[in-house]
Amino acid sequence: MNRNKIGLKGPLATPIGKGHMSLNLALRKEFDLYANVRPCKSLEGYRTVYDDVDLVTIRENTEGEYSGIEHEIVDGVVQSIKLITREASMRVAEFAFDFARNNNRPTVTAVHKANIMRMSDGLFLRCCREVAEKHRDVKFREMYLDTVCLNMVQDPTQFDVLVMPNLYGDILSDLCAGLVGGLGVTPSGNIGAGGVAIFESVHGTAPDIAGEDKANPTALLLSAVMMLRHMQLQEHAHKIESAVLNVIGEQKHLTGDLGGGAKCSEFTAAICEKVQQSGD
Repeated sequence: MNRNKIGLKGPLATPIGKGHMSLNLALRKEFDLYANVRPCKSLEGYRTVYDDVDLVTIRENTEGEYSGIEHEIVDGVVQSIKLITREASMRVAEFAFDFARNNNRPTVTAVHKANIMRMSDGLFLRCCREVAEKHRDVKFREMYLDTVCLNMVQDPTQFDVLVMPNLYGDILSDLCAGLVGGLGVTPSGNIGAGGVAIFESVHGTAPDIAGEDKANPTALLLSAVMMLRHMQLQEHAHKIESAVLNVIGEQKHLTGDLGGGAKCSEFTAAICEKVQQSGD
């Protein structure tokens, strides 16, 4: 990563409550990956409760409750500190508005709980408002996290780009993934300072099916598409994305989690065949 500045990675497991620290968190801190970008878009051919979902969550990725500042005050009482800074809030807000403008998305919604956490979320919200003033061509909304969750499961099509602090983004991005089929079909990118970017599948490592040729590679493939677009390799990205979506749309080679009976290798072979055809 230090040499190439661009990376594509699969899932990494983190022990719960013991063992080594999260390697995903270590990568975010090492390369200052301050913006997590998670597109959630309905896949033609794979039916879910909702149609025409097309939104993007942008999560501040370096601080908040995930800053790792915890200590035991007395036996049985632990304090965890939520860190919110103006610098981090401003740059993720700037990223969100630039993303919306560059991708022809008309609205940015800031997700917060400034009514309760008036100082921390209040600072984040003020930064979003300040950036919004400089981007008058993009519509700006601000909504409480709980209201967003309620409205999201009622009608996700009302949302476009959402920007939020770390913990809210972690939870809400997974909720949004569930609207379009789950983490197995949802790509993710982490954008950092100095041009560094890591793209990844965000589902688990699934040790229970290791070696059984059952895994669904869609999330990693679509994350690779995000990476290629970030590298301005638009034609390559389009070929791979079209191949993946066409195979899913045909419904002949779907893995078990998508409702089919195909092996991972069969699903992948069908995609490779589509890519080959597009190059002929």
